[in-house]
Amino acid sequence: MVPHLVTALTGPINELEQRLLDSMPAIERWFRLEWMEHTPPFYSAVDVRNAGFKLAPVATNLFPDGWNNLSPSMLPLAVQAAMAAIEKICPEARNLLVIPENNVRSTSYLTSLAQLRRVFHMAGLNVRLGSISPDLKKSVSIALPDGESVLLEPVVRTRGRLGVKHFDPCTILLNNDLSAGVPGILEELHEQYLLPPLHAGWSTRRNSKHFKCYEEVAKRFGKLVGVDAWLINPMFEKCGRVDFAQPSGAQALANGVDAMLAKVKKKYKEYGIKEKPFVVVKADDSHNGMGLMTVRDPRELEPLRLKVLAKCQESGLSTVHDIIMQEGVLTQERMNDAVAEPVVYLMDRYVVGGFYRVHAERGEDENLNAPGSSYVPLAFAESAHLPQAGVRPGASAPNRFYMYGVIARLAMLAASYELEATDPNAEFNA
Repeated sequence: MVPHLVTALTGPINELEQRLLDSMPAIERWFRLEWMEHTPPFYSAVDVRNAGFKLAPVATNLFPDGWNNLSPSMLPLAVQAAMAAIEKICPEARNLLVIPENNVRSTSYLTSLAQLRRVFHMAGLNVRLGSISPDLKKSVSIALPDGESVLLEPVVRTRGRLGVKHFDPCTILLNNDLSAGVPGILEELHEQYLLPPLHAGWSTRRNSKHFKCYEEVAKRFGKLVGVDAWLINPMFEKCGRVDFAQPSGAQALANGVDAMLAKVKKKYKEYGIKEKPFVVVKADDSHNGMGLMTVRDPRELEPLRLKVLAKCQESGLSTVHDIIMQEGVLTQERMNDAVAEPVVYLMDRYVVGGFYRVHAERGEDENLNAPGSSYVPLAFAESAHLPQAGVRPGASAPNRFYMYGVIARLAMLAASYELEATDPNAEFNA
């Protein structure tokens, strides 16, 4: 069990948990059939929020870091999933090149790379870390606090192939979200497998497309198990381009927020929910240039606009952004009196672990993925791998974790729909 975890033990979330447990055979068959038709992302991490009355994903990362925050006991599951994923894509794979983020300085991120390297090494691959940063001119070894080290090597492009000195990989794994754009060195690598594909990066990807696909998945899944899709789906609307330098530019956003709040209030009234609804405003391309705004009243937007404008000017970023408005999902989970949210990690079609992101200085309606957060591994392995029949809802960690895993897999399925829809080579691949 996860120590000191307090979560909502009454209300619709437990009814949803019971419905998912009762429908488990149908759910697992449904997922199997979906994976026969659609290819899951190579790996992903899904932020899930448990409001006590609904459970929904609020972000899906297709280039996840944070692998060092998973429980060591989950490592065998990650290794088995890595084996299955690699075998499906390239059974004869021998060498794997991992491309990390540019300008790597964070010890936590370097430790995550070391864990990722360990997973694929145990899956039977030779693994090297190749940086595409133009600032890295020669190999550098960086010591980690646990005594381990990582070796970052500059990539070399030779005749349509990418590698590092004396290392020619058949598969390249991106752990770089490409939010700054796709560098030419990664293009037209027709002789090697590139995972995830380039159009999964934030230079192409949009939150609005992902959540539109998730909305479709949630509706179909809701019919399967007999629940209102809203209980697992955060409503959203695309606002379009907003210039935060212009007061008039935010008026359409204020109107959109007002309309979204009205929709959420209607659902709250339907379910007798007494919480005050809120809307999260964020950049559609989801790199952190603009950040997140939590809005409970459209009148709050003007001071928030000025705050965003100041941040853009300070960072030298554009003041014009494509914006989406998403129904805010609060978190009722607590750990040692601090708000918490589960983050579920997946590789291929499999849940391989996760952790609680905990932040003592943030509120239940705020973004917890911020400086000052800490991480506690989800006890998937420490409790039991399989759900426990007959245990009342809200009283079993395995049952709650199964529910987290189902929601995360729905988000992963939506990501597969999204990648298929945005594949620039879809007609050629067909």
